[in-house]
Amino acid sequence: MSSGRFTVIKQENRARLGSFSTPHGTINTPVFMNVATVGAIKGAVSFDDLESIDTQVVLANTYHLHVRTGDALIRKMGGIRKFTSWEGPVLTDSGGFQVFSLKPLRKINDDGVHFRSHIDGHRIFMGPEESMQIQSNLGSTIAMAFDECPSSRASKEYVKEAVMRTQRWLLRCIEEKNRLNSLPETVNREQLLFGINQGAVYDDLRIENARFMADLDLDGNAIGGLAVGESHEEMYHVLDVTIPHLPKDRPVYLMGVGTPENIVEAVYRGVDFFDCVYPSRNARHGQLYTHAGKLNLKNAVYAEDERPIEEGCPCPACRRYSRAYIRHLLKANEMLGLRLCVTHNLYFYNHLMAEIRTALESGDYEGFRKDFLNKYNKTNGGVI
Repeated sequence: MSSGRFTVIKQENRARLGSFSTPHGTINTPVFMNVATVGAIKGAVSFDDLESIDTQVVLANTYHLHVRTGDALIRKMGGIRKFTSWEGPVLTDSGGFQVFSLKPLRKINDDGVHFRSHIDGHRIFMGPEESMQIQSNLGSTIAMAFDECPSSRASKEYVKEAVMRTQRWLLRCIEEKNRLNSLPETVNREQLLFGINQGAVYDDLRIENARFMADLDLDGNAIGGLAVGESHEEMYHVLDVTIPHLPKDRPVYLMGVGTPENIVEAVYRGVDFFDCVYPSRNARHGQLYTHAGKLNLKNAVYAEDERPIEEGCPCPACRRYSRAYIRHLLKANEMLGLRLCVTHNLYFYNHLMAEIRTALESGDYEGFRKDFLNKYNKTNGGVI
């Protein structure tokens, strides 16, 4: 199955092995996008490091780049890829999640959102056009449509209003993206656009919104508004009822999710793109991922442990350093400890996706899924 940029190479039930062609390289899917919020991975991990652990895509945050460095300066420097010296694809979120996360600092109307900067309190307005203009200045490979992300626990009446507003905003995003891509001075005149499905945990709202998006000229579709308070079972149910109504010839991106178990289960349900801060955020607290589950390297039991974080792992941290040494670095507040931990976790996530793609290619994703979930999370209080 192929349509334009996205090719489904092989499919097992809903799980898909694919490739997505972009102006900045082809992305093999399913894929995990490493989160570089302000154009950097927290934990002193460089873009050279990301290349060495087979990162395909990085994700940058539109809102944070706008209020800190400023998108005008980044445009002047040649766009986010040239500015950061990252040669691969970059996805920028729209700033829409900050509509949810900065609730005390914002006011929503149909025009857009009035913010107060969480840094210095200055007033900001962002609507669909402004979000597209900022992302165009950044010159990202994939831009995300501006949306309202309601709480999964909001009333159905409010969520319906938010979905309708998101739909109106999506039409404005498409129009503005097309206008910007037509300008000769635009950094990336081939910038792609993904829409975002919303609807909280209400099946009919999710389905109606998916059908609305299916008729639009979009390069991909995301599912937003999950991992914001609902249970894993509710999240999986939303995927089960929503994805069948999205176009089969476009990638599906599950925003902000998640744990290794979440990823394995979501691929099973038809998701192609992922991002999450978990691997880098948890690493900075000494919480590391292995195929046997997550371990807490700050536990005293590892003080004299000569083993690597995970036996057989070829990441830069595991190739050379012991658990005892990395724990020592964390306890001594040495930046090297954070860097090694973040590098390992990002390697784990990137190569979990490679294992998933291999399983799909072999035609036994169901076997891989069962085996992975049986082995994972068998830790004893975070001790492996």
